[in-house]
Amino acid sequence: MRLSNYYMPTLREDPVDAETVSHKLLVRAGYIRKQASGIYSFLPLGKLVLNKIEKIVRDAMNEYGAIEVSTSILQPREIWEASGRWDTFGPEMFKLKDRHEREYALGPTAEEAFVALIKDEINSYKQLPLNLYQIVDKFRDEKRPRFGINRSRDFLMKDAYTFDKDYESLEKSYMNMWKAYEYAFDQMKLDYKIVEGDNGAMGGRKSHEFIALAESGEGVILYTDGSDDAYTDEKARIKIDPIREEERKLELVETIDTKTIEEVSNFLDVDPSKCAKAIDLLVEGEPVFVFIPGNRELNMAKLISYLKVPEHEIQMLDDESILKITSAKAGFTGPIGLKDAKIIIDKSLTEINNLVVGANKDDHHYINANYGRDFDGEIAEDLILAKENDPAYNGSGLYKSARGIEVGNIFQLGTKYSEALNANFLDENGVSKPFIMGSYGIGVSRSISAIVEQNYDENGIIWPTSVAPFHVIITLVNTKDENQVKLAEDIYQSLKDKGIEVLLDDRKERAGVKFNDRDLIGIPYRITVGKDAINGQVEYSKRIDMKNLLIDKGEAISKIVSQISEDLRK
Repeated sequence: MRLSNYYMPTLREDPVDAETVSHKLLVRAGYIRKQASGIYSFLPLGKLVLNKIEKIVRDAMNEYGAIEVSTSILQPREIWEASGRWDTFGPEMFKLKDRHEREYALGPTAEEAFVALIKDEINSYKQLPLNLYQIVDKFRDEKRPRFGINRSRDFLMKDAYTFDKDYESLEKSYMNMWKAYEYAFDQMKLDYKIVEGDNGAMGGRKSHEFIALAESGEGVILYTDGSDDAYTDEKARIKIDPIREEERKLELVETIDTKTIEEVSNFLDVDPSKCAKAIDLLVEGEPVFVFIPGNRELNMAKLISYLKVPEHEIQMLDDESILKITSAKAGFTGPIGLKDAKIIIDKSLTEINNLVVGANKDDHHYINANYGRDFDGEIAEDLILAKENDPAYNGSGLYKSARGIEVGNIFQLGTKYSEALNANFLDENGVSKPFIMGSYGIGVSRSISAIVEQNYDENGIIWPTSVAPFHVIITLVNTKDENQVKLAEDIYQSLKDKGIEVLLDDRKERAGVKFNDRDLIGIPYRITVGKDAINGQVEYSKRIDMKNLLIDKGEAISKIVSQISEDLRK
């Protein structure tokens, strides 16, 4: 490709709405352009990278036995109603009607679509296991789209679904896809961790996430040096030691203007860990009060999993409602004497004697409150958000933390969707059973952001060879110099003939402009054809270190062919 005939609109300034490095560089380097909030177009360079990643993913899926199909992004309301998710998925689902008033969703995911696809075709255990996948656009009406293509309203996604006869077979399918994902992300040259994740709204038995490490990542992962296990902060558990002592008499004390845990702790000279923090919620229209240790934060993902309700159905109670239900202003809610509301207590509080709790009375708290003697409620095993330096639940040491971008996930769904859509097969004994399912997603477009977040410097992007839009860029310094033009053209044609993806910058631009653009777009190997062309020599360099080496044309071609071949074998 010749840049004189190419569309590569680079920018000198960062876009004003860009928060992350990848967002800034992908826009500036002419890979993507914003159409509207959360909606992006891929420009020619960006489409080449997207195609490379899509091919890596497709090759990985095919190599590990998955079969490609393509379902419509337009999904009928009926299959979503059958699973119960039409009303519960939440406002992130794009919904529309056709001219006949029939309702559809723009697919945010495809569990229902894949079950509907096979339920009338696969009817015997002899046809299992089955692994189907697709690479299609997905749509989610994000409340706050941000980070460019990392969290956009439409995005390219690979999703696969396995159908097995039993859980032993599901485990094999699950580990097979695990290996396929390792293959794909290794090919993308991503630095990633595999962590245990929260099943969330997907449901099922277990799940893992593939997290590309990046400081700009929204996700937090926790791990220890004493174990290979790692977790999202939504899933990680901590070890909280019981605080056992002789139970003392319950006492009501005045605590004027002490609404926060810190204020109460200081006023009563009690450690925050011995204070019960109240989180006052409205869940599906009903009041719910959650109590956790005062020195901890509520893990909303764990609460959602415990309650089995969509996140959009959980809201904070307003002050007026708190006063009406508890007879006290906000800040004095406690589990003693609380009526007409669900009370959920983190298990760790049941192992702490002589707690400080709100008294449901303005400017008052109880001291020496004990679970079972003074208050009751539903016990939740773990609702606490883990953080760095917390002791891991498995005793492997203190948690360390890192931020990252979720680029893939795998779920053992079980029978949640097959049962809902009445998708069954006959087993060896002729008994009708629901398919045992797994779900496996890779964010194809999101992976571009992750790769850039791990591969850049102050000058621009540094693409790994496997995903770069071109392998080599030839910079022709002076388009009016016949020696330079001839040498550049010879090298360009030689590399093309050898199957190398090469871009020739033959624009009538100043050398400085060409060099800046070359650094910005991040093509891995570079040849500069300048004043030494008269001697048949060029400058060879790699984008990663930008150290120029003056060598003959033939040596430059040989080095590039050899190096690219080595890169693509790794």
